[in-house]
Amino acid sequence: MFTKEKLYRFLKEWGIFAGVLIFLYATGLHTELAGGMQRLLLMTGLMDANERVPIEEQISTDYQLHLQDINGENVSLSNFKGEVVFINFWATWCPPCRAEMPEIQALYQEQKKDVVFLMVALDKDFEKAKKFVQKKEFDFPIYQSVSSLPEEFKSRSIPATFVVSTDGKIVFRREGIADYNNVAFRKILEEAK
Repeated sequence: MFTKEKLYRFLKEWGIFAGVLIFLYATGLHTELAGGMQRLLLMTGLMDANERVPIEEQISTDYQLHLQDINGENVSLSNFKGEVVFINFWATWCPPCRAEMPEIQALYQEQKKDVVFLMVALDKDFEKAKKFVQKKEFDFPIYQSVSSLPEEFKSRSIPATFVVSTDGKIVFRREGIADYNNVAFRKILEEAK
């Protein structure tokens, strides 16, 4: 049974909790906080990306993914036929997307000479994605889709990441957060050549 004092204390505690949640949501910090928590989860190594698509399940892409870069230049996946391509679909409002980006940035720094990186922002306002990447000082190239996504790149959630091999097969596919900056994933990239 609640006494008056217990009821007052209960309402006060939950009021403070609700106030903090409202503050985080109103300021947009809830996304940053959730991303930070998920980043800690990535650091455990439990979310390493290391499972390639089995050979019998690999499908070929028709290279019909059409994008636009930050300068407004149109780019097609077909421009990169014969190269290993890392494609990541993400959005600024997605905490798991934000959480995995520092490790993608580190991988990009190491692999950018051997692998094409296509970081495809799904934000309705591409300017928001540009500002986010600039603020975080990521220098991987970002794009927005200018056509509907081909069937082979559709996913039920984001982030969604794909690796296309030099022979045009999707050899890696993952929906959800992962750490791509590890030895096992570098081996997948190497074998995609």
